[in-house]
Amino acid sequence: MQRWIVLTVVAALLAAGCGDDDTEGSSATTTEPPAGTGAGTAPTTGATEPASVDGATVTIVSHDSFAVTEDLLTAFEQETGIEIEILTAGDAGEMLNQIVLTKDDPIGDVVFGIDNALMSKALDEDMLVPYESPLLAETADDLELDPSHRLLPVDRGDVCLNYDVAYFADEGLDVPQTLADLTDPAYEGLLVVENPATSSPGLAFLLATVAEFGPEGWQDYWRDLAANDIAVQPGWTEAYYTDFTVAGGGDRPLVVSYASSPPAEVIFADPPVSEAPTGVIEDTCFGQVEFVGILAGTDEEAAARQVVDFLLSREVQEDIPLSMFVFPANEGAALPPEFVEYTVVPSDPLSVPPDEIGANRQAWIEEWNEIVVG
Repeated sequence: MQRWIVLTVVAALLAAGCGDDDTEGSSATTTEPPAGTGAGTAPTTGATEPASVDGATVTIVSHDSFAVTEDLLTAFEQETGIEIEILTAGDAGEMLNQIVLTKDDPIGDVVFGIDNALMSKALDEDMLVPYESPLLAETADDLELDPSHRLLPVDRGDVCLNYDVAYFADEGLDVPQTLADLTDPAYEGLLVVENPATSSPGLAFLLATVAEFGPEGWQDYWRDLAANDIAVQPGWTEAYYTDFTVAGGGDRPLVVSYASSPPAEVIFADPPVSEAPTGVIEDTCFGQVEFVGILAGTDEEAAARQVVDFLLSREVQEDIPLSMFVFPANEGAALPPEFVEYTVVPSDPLSVPPDEIGANRQAWIEEWNEIVVG
């Protein structure tokens, strides 16, 4: 049976849902995930309803960057009798819009990839059911942003500006060090960003500018940035694999991506390389947390709880860095050495409180659209 299903977005449906907020996948992922190898043993799920789930099918609705090693999925299915299907629904923002639009007749049972920039919208829509997984005991307390336990932290990362190391060296151009530097005419036509209405890294970058310049100052910053000939793409994939000089062969050596993009460039390099071709501008980073939750209206809530436990289990959490190129939420999960070696961990990433994001996100996106898109 085909496990991975791509949900085609109907333009009219998205038109009804977007214009809202939205985010790109991944939170957090920065490259196409490898097929990977992993432990063939079933994770200890800590599930609380072991009965009456054999033969159940649980659909995980996710952004396109979701990836778990196939061996782990198979082992879980064999242990529990629960079959997992993964329904990929575009970037995280597109995914959330589709879940909201279909909440009265949900398209899945579990959602993966709503992040801290979008969590207030998801919670306000009343489309999730609470579940206090026993695996939360192993999760970093500062990542538990939803006291109602409708959204449980599953991974974390940082959205940051990435740069093409060779480009700046060859051009004899200093790498910008701050957000303010990007408005310098020296960087005219060099930056590609994602639209915050349709991309989670795009929204995170907008929030980074709000955090840096304040709720009354970020607008002037974006006017200056727009005047410096930035390119805008709907999502991370288009920006990174089309416009960025390193991965896409484009003409933009600066891109909004992730702190974990450099290790992905090393690990997937063909031919192999010993140094990352991309760098991270640490002072531009915005902290991102991704969550998992159970969709209201599921007919398989008991099985869905076991799937949530599976995603929070130590085995899956240790699989996350090299599958999705983000950090696990589990404090005890071991990190692969190559991930640690090449990943920048910002000492003080920018942030905006979730309640402030919830109160202003839509207005900020609309203002951004007027300034940048016109």
